[in-house]
Amino acid sequence: MLLSSLRRARVLQLTLAVIKPDAVAHPLILEALHQRILENDFLIVRKKDLIWRIGDSERFYAEHEGRFFYQRLVEFMSSGPMRAYILAREDAITRWRELMGPTKVYRARYTSPSTIRAQYGLTDTRNTTHGSDSEESAKREIAFFFPEFSAEQWLEEEEPCFRAGHAEYDQHGQIHIKSKPPGPFFTPLT
Repeated sequence: MLLSSLRRARVLQLTLAVIKPDAVAHPLILEALHQRILENDFLIVRKKDLIWRIGDSERFYAEHEGRFFYQRLVEFMSSGPMRAYILAREDAITRWRELMGPTKVYRARYTSPSTIRAQYGLTDTRNTTHGSDSEESAKREIAFFFPEFSAEQWLEEEEPCFRAGHAEYDQHGQIHIKSKPPGPFFTPLT
């Protein structure tokens, strides 16, 4: 029975989610966003609080260099603490982007009022969250924020357990960890 349900379930997808300095500056908003992640059935694979130097922002947003918003974005992302997550679930990239809402806060408030950016965003730069827009960018962005994390190793060693529902939320670490599968445990005969 378990094997057949594993075959039907799709492999969990990883995405990067960032809570920007405008939200991290307000602990109640940060906690509300963490709860939204959990309420929307994301598994929190990794979590990290960090502060960027200007050079970190410049490297991360290098593809936008020369665009009118580049300098403002680089300075803002270096202005204070932020929180980065590696999230997992089926269609994680699409689901996180839907939960965030449109990039432009005024558009989010008009077209998607229940989204994170509509409820907490201040401006198009201070729009509370960032999320990867494709599998390729998720892989690149996760490696940027979590250089010690191996997505391939996680997919091989932990993803099958998480997909099968053998994960529990560690309240202290605020991430999901593998749990032991229910049922009898056998000791091999020697």
